[in-house]
Amino acid sequence: MASDSVRRRPRRPSGPISPKIDPNPPHSPPIDDEPSTECDGDLETSSAEDQAQPHHRSSSHKHKHPKAKRRSLTTFIVGGLVGLFFAGWAKNQDLVTMELLQDLRLESIFDAIPAGILKEASDISKREQEVVNYDAFATGLALKSEGLRVKHPVIMIPGVISTGLESWGTAEKSRPYFRKRMWGSWSMLRAMITDRALWKRHIMLDKDTGLDPPDIKLRAALGFDATDFFITGYWLWSKILENLASIGYDPTNAYTASYDWRLSYGNLEVRDQYFTRLKTHIETAKHVSGEKVVMVGHSMGSQVAHYFLKWVEAKGHGNGGPHWAEDHIEAFINISGCMLGAVKGLPAVLSGEMRDTVQLNQVAVYGLEKFFGKEERAEIMRAMPGISSMLPKGGEAVWGNSTWAPDDTPGQQTTFGAPIRFMQPNSTIADKNLTMKDSLMYLIESSEPWYRRQVLTNYSHDVAHTRAEIEANERIPAKWVNPLESRLPLAPSMKIYCFYGVGKPTERGYYFRHVNDPLAKLKAVIDTSVNAADSDHGVVSSEGDGTVPLLSTGYMCSKGWKMKRYNPAGIEVKTWELVHEPDRFDIRGGPRTADHVDILGRPDLSELILRVAAGQGENIKTNIVSDIMEISERVQIFDD
Repeated sequence: MASDSVRRRPRRPSGPISPKIDPNPPHSPPIDDEPSTECDGDLETSSAEDQAQPHHRSSSHKHKHPKAKRRSLTTFIVGGLVGLFFAGWAKNQDLVTMELLQDLRLESIFDAIPAGILKEASDISKREQEVVNYDAFATGLALKSEGLRVKHPVIMIPGVISTGLESWGTAEKSRPYFRKRMWGSWSMLRAMITDRALWKRHIMLDKDTGLDPPDIKLRAALGFDATDFFITGYWLWSKILENLASIGYDPTNAYTASYDWRLSYGNLEVRDQYFTRLKTHIETAKHVSGEKVVMVGHSMGSQVAHYFLKWVEAKGHGNGGPHWAEDHIEAFINISGCMLGAVKGLPAVLSGEMRDTVQLNQVAVYGLEKFFGKEERAEIMRAMPGISSMLPKGGEAVWGNSTWAPDDTPGQQTTFGAPIRFMQPNSTIADKNLTMKDSLMYLIESSEPWYRRQVLTNYSHDVAHTRAEIEANERIPAKWVNPLESRLPLAPSMKIYCFYGVGKPTERGYYFRHVNDPLAKLKAVIDTSVNAADSDHGVVSSEGDGTVPLLSTGYMCSKGWKMKRYNPAGIEVKTWELVHEPDRFDIRGGPRTADHVDILGRPDLSELILRVAAGQGENIKTNIVSDIMEISERVQIFDD
């Protein structure tokens, strides 16, 4: 077995990249004692000139605001799209009435959208065909030529944007959308535009129960079709599926465990028996194949996988007993997992905002606010309790305090330890900048009782500092979402692989201003007027993958799960960081993007996954190019 290593970012050659697949490129998994094999010539789908791209890297990891920003799809991608659509109309006419929208068909809506926006949307598929040929099947076929074949069954657990939600309601208001996607398709956009109130009633859960509202029934779409594309032209898991298929995987040995991400984790089992079905599928896959299963989670899906590993063994829940994971799970692949949450979740539920909304141009912001205002966006986000599972965990021990944070950089003017800052404090609401613990308390105290109850009942955000606390938490489901309050299973032969992106500015804090209107539902909103050395439209950025900060993606992998308290069985944990080096001519970033979502199409990520699935995971070495090791040592959590 190759020994693990910690690597700093290597220098890349300035010349063009060969169009052939190199099984050991600069950032691919190093393989011990394996011959160099190149892909056959008939797999070359682009020229060296097409693939050549300069790579300039700074070893300081300091982020500078780019001249042009490529906005990624996030939880509120739909709002952004609709805002852009309506902004185009608003530019030419001051008022678009909802009565007019009710009478419009989808075709007439597209006729009214400015030609520039329609052209950009229609060009997505064309650009993908021209640019994305670099990895379609090629990675898998190259590994097949090395001798890699199907070994372990693969279970994929997607993130929020990766799972479509379709309507199964038969009430009169739902019939026009029966089995149509209310999340993750053009049907969703049609419902939003032609009947916004109806779409909102469908997408929001009941505020008291956290389950389906009366006469509304949305369910997660199942199968590979649920996760391979978000909307036409915007791929998600399709690149990974193509490469898995190239070495022999198909629906008999690969499975997508999609879920309704709006639900709290407890209600996933109450309403859909999600974890029971997942347990049964894994047991069947192992029985049929004779091999243990590889679980692959992305983003929120990694949190779901962690919760499942607690649920499945617990008495009164999965009843699998203490050896279930050891008997059934070969490996857990954690891709861009927000294991300690995402800071952007705070403003999303606090004020319905995040970088993707506040950094739009003024015309787009106008369109978005006219169609889905801040208050309405915050209400929708709060009525999806599953989203709040990604609120940051670890408090001040992980995220810092008012004077210090573990990921502060030399010369930084203001600490990251206060994720919510007020330029003009208001003693009636907040008389200081807020640490992560303060921020969560402020969110809870300023929210409606129903939201407060959902969060406090289902989730915990603290740190267990002793083994006694950890063992006591084995019986408390609210603790299972938090890897700092629950341990890994007693499965010494199981492996964990953490693959995530670095090098892309990521939301780490915000400047807020108080809303003085006594009738306003929101008490504070992002102060977009703050543009300084550490802020762009009120948003403060740090190291990460564009969505999840490095502290969240990297801490548990680099140190947390190396502690006996959180990993008593000594499960081996390997980390492979992927540097964000986007192709500026590719709308999705190209083959070297490490964006939170677009990383799913990265060829060397597919290679890493395939090697684990094919039983070669032991040859993957740890590859760390960020400062996560130093940052982790400064986190105020210590082994006992």
